[in-house]
Amino acid sequence: MNINNQVQLITYPDSLGGNLKSLHDVLEKYFNDIFKGGLHILPPFPSSGDRGFAPLTYLEIEPEFGTWEDVRRLADKYDIMLDLMVNHISKESIYFQDFLKHGRKSKYADMFITIDKIWPDSKPSKKEIEKIFLRRKEPFSKYRIKDTGEVETVWTSFGKTTPSEQIDLDVHSETTKKILKDFLINFSNNNIKMVRLDAVGYVIKKPGTSCFFVEPEIYQFLGWLKEFAHSLDIEILPEVHADNTIQEKLSENGYWKYDFILPYVVLESFLVKNSRRLTNYLKNRPSKQFTMLDCHDGVPIIPDLNNLVETKDLRKVVDICVERGGNLSLIFSPKFKYADGFDVHQIRGTYYSLLNCDDDAYIAARAIQFFTPGIPQVYYVGLLAGENDLESANGSIDGREINRHNFDIEEIESAIRKPVVQKLLKLIKFRNEYPAFNGTFEVLNTDEHSLNLKWEKGEAMCRLNVNFRNNRAIIEYIDGKNILKLF
Repeated sequence: MNINNQVQLITYPDSLGGNLKSLHDVLEKYFNDIFKGGLHILPPFPSSGDRGFAPLTYLEIEPEFGTWEDVRRLADKYDIMLDLMVNHISKESIYFQDFLKHGRKSKYADMFITIDKIWPDSKPSKKEIEKIFLRRKEPFSKYRIKDTGEVETVWTSFGKTTPSEQIDLDVHSETTKKILKDFLINFSNNNIKMVRLDAVGYVIKKPGTSCFFVEPEIYQFLGWLKEFAHSLDIEILPEVHADNTIQEKLSENGYWKYDFILPYVVLESFLVKNSRRLTNYLKNRPSKQFTMLDCHDGVPIIPDLNNLVETKDLRKVVDICVERGGNLSLIFSPKFKYADGFDVHQIRGTYYSLLNCDDDAYIAARAIQFFTPGIPQVYYVGLLAGENDLESANGSIDGREINRHNFDIEEIESAIRKPVVQKLLKLIKFRNEYPAFNGTFEVLNTDEHSLNLKWEKGEAMCRLNVNFRNNRAIIEYIDGKNILKLF
């Protein structure tokens, strides 16, 4: 399928008004014809944790959010992207519950990665564990089987509880493959056009490796899934937080990917008033990417910026963000921290707050994103120029709640009246409609306190100039024979 080169919205199913019906109504009333690139609806499925990312199934919609009919209603107007957590599924799913009851005799037993599948003696060495790129203190959880009383050690990459709510899937299992196919067929039947493969980098477990993006096995799995998805007219988007060498390989192998470098280099340019790194980056990056500044997680640092930014520069940006109310996600694995102890995985906070709630800086940052080649995505909190939700973050074990505020209708109406939001909507419309964005991109020479970007196609031309001394953006474009300013 062809992906529209226009702006997409990222939102939870309940974040704009409370459910999928209200999401439809909010889009129709307040943002009609704004998100021509489509909607990425974060997991609307029944889930036992991680705000939807521990799904029980992909065959149902969580009743509190609505029904598949509500999804199809949105799909009548928008290209819809949904997540498929190919690495894991909920402990409460029928599959793992059957395993918890019957153990190795369960018809679903082969779906899960018991420790002996990777280490036949069930005794990995400390050295092997230290090689693994961990997202929690250890990669396993122990569960007692009801029928036998035996304790099984099962791979669980993610989860904030012990034992974890998120059980890793064995993607080599024919049972797993059939179930993944069933999920994709259901997506197709409900007119889903794009699927983000969340946490796909963790699917291959191999002794003696980091168990993260293990080659060539990862490409064998991706190739299998891509071929089946394309047969259903579904495009896939691997979600991989990794150093740039892995991201480059994804591009070389023809996959869409996320630009997880852009959020930091844009933020740094405003915080330190220097565009040198951003300018150099924009001159050399692949264009087949989805761009974002904010999302339901945070601004990526390790491993996305490995070998690209020195620790002293990272610390400077991190410290400013923490001063502005942000919080940090840290790396667990000692081996994957920097040599000097720097261990920041992501900076968490709303992008508007990280830019000190400066309207000029925020609009300039969005302008840079929209002028950067790729498919732009705007997170719902960013759409409304939301500020850090410190109350929710402080009252939760998950610091990401700082950027996951749910807006009711009154809050949406109030946010829309803000000048910064009105400017952002005007900018989104321009990015969607001006023809030069389907033409040729160029980074123009400038000094280290400015950025100059240009798009041109036929008689259409637009240019962005950002002055990092005062955070102002100027957009000029040709309309007929006239040179006009957007703002």
